[in-house]
Amino acid sequence: MFEITLLGTAGSAPTKSRSLPGIYLSYEGDAFLFDCGEGTQIQLLKYGLNSHKIRAIFLSHIHGDHVIGIAGIIRTLALNNRTDELKIFIPKGYEKAIKLLITFDKAIVNYPIKIIGIKKGELFKGKNFSISSFKLNHTVPTYGFVFKENDSIRFNIKECKKLGIKGEMYKELELKGHIFINEKKRYLKDLSFIKHGRKLVYASDTRPSKETEKASKNADLLIHESSYTNQYLELAKSRKHSTSIEAATVAKNSRVKFLVLTHFSARYKDEFELINEATTIFKNTKAGTDGYKIVL
Repeated sequence: MFEITLLGTAGSAPTKSRSLPGIYLSYEGDAFLFDCGEGTQIQLLKYGLNSHKIRAIFLSHIHGDHVIGIAGIIRTLALNNRTDELKIFIPKGYEKAIKLLITFDKAIVNYPIKIIGIKKGELFKGKNFSISSFKLNHTVPTYGFVFKENDSIRFNIKECKKLGIKGEMYKELELKGHIFINEKKRYLKDLSFIKHGRKLVYASDTRPSKETEKASKNADLLIHESSYTNQYLELAKSRKHSTSIEAATVAKNSRVKFLVLTHFSARYKDEFELINEATTIFKNTKAGTDGYKIVL
């Protein structure tokens, strides 16, 4: 299972229908949280998501709309007797700020918390996946995140059966890279193919950038901020955000399969104008809404 749930799709300030930024990713029984705006734990409850499965929280930058919700989650997990370590990632240099946010009231927290400064590159490695970061272009140090499932070898079963390969012979072929059949050497590369792992990219507050395009190359899903329509391009530039057209251009240049827009300015009562602009550039685009689930 590889499921992504948008917890909040507002930018800077919440609205009646949109909460502040947060993305819950569920993969093989574990969960990861990307950004943690005010009200995140309420959204987890609302959409039936298990906070105890969260192994790590990745905070793109220090702005309040992306981090303030973390204080509440820390305390609720403690009240619910969490024992597993929780890793919190924040751009390097802001570790103390996050520590103050989660310890200001001296709440009793009996499980281990590790705060880690983000630098570009791999941050977290699981059995079948990795999570890495790349630089974004915002008003403070900000990082985007790539969740990448490992590539894997898949056998050409039809061809293997023709040759009489079965049982433990598959393991031998994979380990050695070859196998002898009727005294003839058969190679793994001729009897298999590479299945590329699924890839999710999250670009929070940022101007469009080559860094994002590079990180997003051939991604299955790109979640990119889209604070404004093109009417407010100059405002987007001054505040270092993106327009819907710019986000769609990043998706097109990166050859992603699917683009989801998020982080909408409160000036928009609905997303129609934003999505209409984006789809002129990249058709396979959806506007994110709170509670929207994507299964890869």
